[in-house]
Amino acid sequence: SLPTTTITISTMTDVSNGNKASLPLLDSEDVPPFYYELHRGYIIGLASKMATSFEGALTEHLRMSGVYWSLTALSLLLPWSQVDAVMGVTTVATTTNENDNEQEQPQQSILDWLYTCYDERTGGFGGNTDQDGHLLYTLSAIQILALADQLDKPRFMAIRESVVQFMVQLQQPDGSWAGDAWGEIDTRFSYCALSGLAQLQ
Repeated sequence: SLPTTTITISTMTDVSNGNKASLPLLDSEDVPPFYYELHRGYIIGLASKMATSFEGALTEHLRMSGVYWSLTALSLLLPWSQVDAVMGVTTVATTTNENDNEQEQPQQSILDWLYTCYDERTGGFGGNTDQDGHLLYTLSAIQILALADQLDKPRFMAIRESVVQFMVQLQQPDGSWAGDAWGEIDTRFSYCALSGLAQLQ
């Protein structure tokens, strides 16, 4: 049988309008099982599929955000030190070749890859290496650096002001934000700019 984790939830407190009554939720026997090992294995396995799969090719331009969501999801399952070790955030991780079980070494850590996505021309981060800077991926890069406790390290501090200026300059006269130099306006971009700038305060 598959390994599961049992989660017991019995009550929830409703604090809206000052109401502090306990509200019944699902009985523990009604809560579906949580397949911890399957979730963990799926997230870790995504990295090895990105370079060779059809899906990886189609989502190449979204890679920065995909890395962020993978790291945050795994961080809910494992301590950060283990996330760092298995995903190779700050140091190169050792992976296993599924065909022959031999150990393989990726070429770079996630942080090393992240800095290849920095667009010196604009001051922002792109979705992948050598792509134009964009607010969406700049926020994801900042969040990855925050997860890895790297926002105050010299490597980022050397470009910090350029990243800030990239986000600030994309604000429009009406208060909205464009995602990049091409001018698309979206409420997502306002969130990205405000969240990113707040983390760099």
